[in-house]
Amino acid sequence: MERRDFLKLSALASSSLLVPSFLKGMENINLKGSGYKHLVIIQLSGGNDGLNTVIPFSQSEYYRLRPSVGITGAKVLKLTQDLGLNPALKGMRALYDNSELCILNSVGYPNPNRSHFRSMDIWHTGSNSNEYWTSGWLGRYMDSSCSNTYNVVEIDKTLSLALKGNQKNALAFTNTSDFYKGTREAYMKKLVEKASSENLGEDNLGYLYKTLIDTSSSATFLHDKTKTYTSKQAYPRNKLAQKLKTSAELINSGVETKVHYMSHSGFDTHAFQQQKQGNLLKQYDEAITAFVKDLKENGTFNDTLILTFSEFGRRVKENGSKGTDHGTANNLFVIGGNLNKAGFYNSAPDLLSLDGNGDLIHQLDFRQVYATVIEKWLGADSKKVLGKDFQSLNFL
Repeated sequence: MERRDFLKLSALASSSLLVPSFLKGMENINLKGSGYKHLVIIQLSGGNDGLNTVIPFSQSEYYRLRPSVGITGAKVLKLTQDLGLNPALKGMRALYDNSELCILNSVGYPNPNRSHFRSMDIWHTGSNSNEYWTSGWLGRYMDSSCSNTYNVVEIDKTLSLALKGNQKNALAFTNTSDFYKGTREAYMKKLVEKASSENLGEDNLGYLYKTLIDTSSSATFLHDKTKTYTSKQAYPRNKLAQKLKTSAELINSGVETKVHYMSHSGFDTHAFQQQKQGNLLKQYDEAITAFVKDLKENGTFNDTLILTFSEFGRRVKENGSKGTDHGTANNLFVIGGNLNKAGFYNSAPDLLSLDGNGDLIHQLDFRQVYATVIEKWLGADSKKVLGKDFQSLNFL
C-alpha cells in the first residue's frame, strides 16, 4: 500500500466513519418488535442555566440576585407552589402532568470545576474532579457488557469521550443515509475491495482494513434496517430535532441500539441570557415533544429512557451583561413511561445556603444517576463501569 493511501486511511481511523467490529454481528439478527430498552442522552453543551430552567419562583432571593435575568412569576409555568418551568418548556410541562418526567435538582460532584472542557471530561468519564481518565463511562459499559448484539451510537459527526472505551468505541454518524453514502463513495469502495482481498494481519494496517470492512458492512445494515420505518411525525428543522428523528428511525425500525447520545449546544449565556436560553430551550422542547409523540405512536416510548444534562449550571447571581457566569450544580431531566418516581425527585436548591463562592451546593452526585441507569435500565454492573459503588436512586 502506498504511503499516501495509508495516511489517508489513518486519518479515516480517527473520523466518525469507523465502527467497532461487534456491530457487524448484528446483521443476522431479526430485531423488529424486540421490545429492547433504549437510552437516549441529550447533552446541553455550554452550561445551561438550571435556575432559569426550573425556576424557584417562591424564593425572593432568586429575584434579588437576578433583577434582570430572573423570569417573573407571571411567565413561569408553575408546577408546584415553589417551582416552575421556563415558559419555553410547554411540552415538558405536559410530560410532567402525565407523570412522564422526573426532575432531579442540584446534581453535581464534589470540588466542582468551572471549565467547560474539564467539567465535561468529568461528566463524560465519571471521574473525580482530581482524576484524569481517558475512557468514557459508556465506553467502559461497552467494554464490560456489550457483545455482538449491542450497539451504542452518537448522532453527530464526531465521537464524544463518553462513548470511547478501553477496548471498544461507539459509532458516530448524523443519519444512516449519509453514513451509507459515505461508505459508497468511489475511494471508500476501492479501499473496501482492496481490504477484502488482503491477508489481514494484526498490525495497525490490518486493524484499519478490518475496521473499514466492518464500517461498510454496518453502514449498509443500518441503512437497510431504517428503510423499514418511515416516520409520519413532523419534526422541527432544528439540529436537535433532526438528531432525535434519526434516533426514532433506529428505535422504531427495530434496530437493537441500546444507547443514543447527542448534544444541543449554545448554552454559554454570559450576556443577554433570557432570549438566547429561551430560544434554545424552545428548540429542545419542540424536539422532545415530536420525539415522544413519534415513539408513542409506534409503541416504543415505554422502552425508551431520555436523560438530559449539562456540564454545570450558572452562578446564582447575574453578571453585569444580563447573563450568568459558570456555576456548579444543576438540574437533570429524566423522561420515560415507566418512571418509579415522577415529578420532583428532591427539594429545590436553597438560595440562602450557598457555598463560599456563592454557588449551589450539590445534593446528588451525577454518578448516582449513572449507577441507577446502568443497573436498573441497562442491566449491567455499575461498579465495573464506574470503578466503585455509588448508591442508586429510585426514579427507576
